[in-house]
Amino acid sequence: MTSPAASRAARLRAVHPMLWTAFAALATGAVLCVIGWYGISGERFAERQLPYLASCTVPGAALIVAGAVLLAHGRGALAAARVEELYALLVAVEGQDPAAAGAERATGPVATSDELRAVPAGTLWHRADCPLIAGKPEAVAVDPAAPAADGLTPCPICAPPGPRPQEPPASPESPESPEA
Repeated sequence: MTSPAASRAARLRAVHPMLWTAFAALATGAVLCVIGWYGISGERFAERQLPYLASCTVPGAALIVAGAVLLAHGRGALAAARVEELYALLVAVEGQDPAAAGAERATGPVATSDELRAVPAGTLWHRADCPLIAGKPEAVAVDPAAPAADGLTPCPICAPPGPRPQEPPASPESPESPEA
């Protein structure tokens, strides 16, 4: 069984021949169209121009269209392969296979620190090792007793400890006025 990284690399290698084929078809089509134009321009009568149309210009135009289709498909496939590779790098834990990192992330907690932090202009409070604020020097410590009093809500990713914002109390219905 091949690893995900090996299959991505094979996919990237498979795209390059398609791009080279597209460029070759475009170039060949352009050359055929130029030869056809040159041949037609030297003939005065339409019956002498038809062989150049049939043998050069029409196949040249077809090769240009085929090359454009291959180029569009090849670039889309290349972009998709690059996006998959970047995604795998983004979610991979350092030193682990991306598939193993995904299994670990599904079973283990995202963050475990009891220290609370927040970004000064942010609206959430986080655990100190939350991936959303990891490496941000501007994150400041938050008082664990009252983060909600500062207008902060808990991070949905790391689920920090502390008081949760309370639902606003239901407004008491006004008593019906007695009819006179």
